[in-house]
Amino acid sequence: MTTIRQLIQTSPIKANDLLTRLTETSDNAVKTRERLLAELKSELELSTRLEEEHLLPILRKHKETKDLATQALNDNKQTLKLLAELEQTPKGSEEFAPKVAELKRVFQQSVRDERKELLPAVAKVLSDEEAQTVVEKIEDGKAEFEEARRAEAEQRRAEQRSERDRADEALAREEEAAERERRSREAAHQTAEQVVQTAEAINESSREMLRSAGESAQRVAAAPISSGSLFWDAMFGMWGLPQLSSVARSTTSPASTRQSTHEEEVIPLAEETLIVGKRTVNRGTTTVRRYVVETPVEQKVTLYDERVVVERRRPVTDAATGETLTELNVEMIETSEVPVVAKGVKVREEVVVRRERTKRIETVRDTVRRDEVDVSSKNESQSNRRANLSYGRK
Repeated sequence: MTTIRQLIQTSPIKANDLLTRLTETSDNAVKTRERLLAELKSELELSTRLEEEHLLPILRKHKETKDLATQALNDNKQTLKLLAELEQTPKGSEEFAPKVAELKRVFQQSVRDERKELLPAVAKVLSDEEAQTVVEKIEDGKAEFEEARRAEAEQRRAEQRSERDRADEALAREEEAAERERRSREAAHQTAEQVVQTAEAINESSREMLRSAGESAQRVAAAPISSGSLFWDAMFGMWGLPQLSSVARSTTSPASTRQSTHEEEVIPLAEETLIVGKRTVNRGTTTVRRYVVETPVEQKVTLYDERVVVERRRPVTDAATGETLTELNVEMIETSEVPVVAKGVKVREEVVVRRERTKRIETVRDTVRRDEVDVSSKNESQSNRRANLSYGRK
């Protein structure tokens, strides 16, 4: 069970530790200073509030401890004032360390005063039950504060988890959008390939039609000209044979020629179109590797030792001002500061690896083919001969 003496003697231990760690930080450890200062503020505000709520009001009721309670209240106000000034000071400035040292000096002097003057007075004026009631109320207040801090920390962790979940969802949406874009590019690429294949099929069909038309023209040229009558065929056989030989000679040329016996002939005129598609090629890979290097550092730390000095001296007056001729035990703790080394991590800089898309326009040059038509009329003698032939057949 905690006593009032143990409570007063052990309460400042955590605050002293935080002040010591805060004095050991460098001007570059801004994040570490902010974290330690936040913990120190929480600790000091809690201890002063519980003391002012549960201990000092009881001490004000007693004449022997009224002035001590007022002095303790003033010490608390001065401590909180220095803490507020320290909180407003930039954490990376040169003014921060001296203000921490001043706050530590004032706080430790207040602790020494409480142990030297307030603790004996509290033990004198308060009964065991009253002292135990004060201890229980202060411990309950600390437990409630710790519970509230745990609940707040749990809420922050829940909010961080929620933020991570939202970030993961956003990343998943971005990946899904990227996958849709990739599929769209693949579909466009496939469509372009299909268009190219279709164009090749059309060109092949056109070439096949031209070959078929040439073969038909050759067959027509090789067939004998007949008017349908043996008399006229025999009569005009003399000029028909040279014509056949002429047609036969014309079939040997690269351009095929045929004579049509139909009322209408359809000559398809085809042309090639240039179809340009896109595909993605790998131009190289960039690798960024992060590794850890160790650098030896050193820092000077000022440490303080407190020892108990017992001395005898002559009194200022021989009048008895305090309790005398009774047994009295006075305890005073000797302290010695030792270095406490901690490491803080902060982000020095960021390396961003991203892909930038630039647009360029490239001209694709090639040749395409198309069919043209050339219309020419035959000579007049041959036309008259055809006309006479038609007239004779009538």
